[in-house]
Amino acid sequence: MQANAKNKPMYKTITLCGMQKTMVKKSQCLDIVVENIDRELQTWVNNQTFALEELAIKTGRGSALSLFKRSQSAFIKYREDNCRWQYLAVSAGHTATIVYKKCYIMLAKNRIKELSHIEKE
Repeated sequence: MQANAKNKPMYKTITLCGMQKTMVKKSQCLDIVVENIDRELQTWVNNQTFALEELAIKTGRGSALSLFKRSQSAFIKYREDNCRWQYLAVSAGHTATIVYKKCYIMLAKNRIKELSHIEKE
């Protein structure tokens, strides 16, 4: 990852990755975006899990936590299947890989947005 003048990482975006000259460079750039978005999503999932664990301890009811975990598993399966059909719809090669990675990133961003809007007590 590149760093800016203040030595902070310059996070890649789909737009920045699209400016890369070769398909290989675009794909490598998107790999960095995927890693970053996965890390951010996991943070949101961990935060929500922690909040629901606290709620379960306080109320004695764990159904919300159980359903959240199930919904997260369903999201992961949905993301995989949704991006895979898009990958398969495009001819094999670097283009298909880029389509898959863009789909993955966009769905992860949407999930983060969804989790960030959940109201807390």
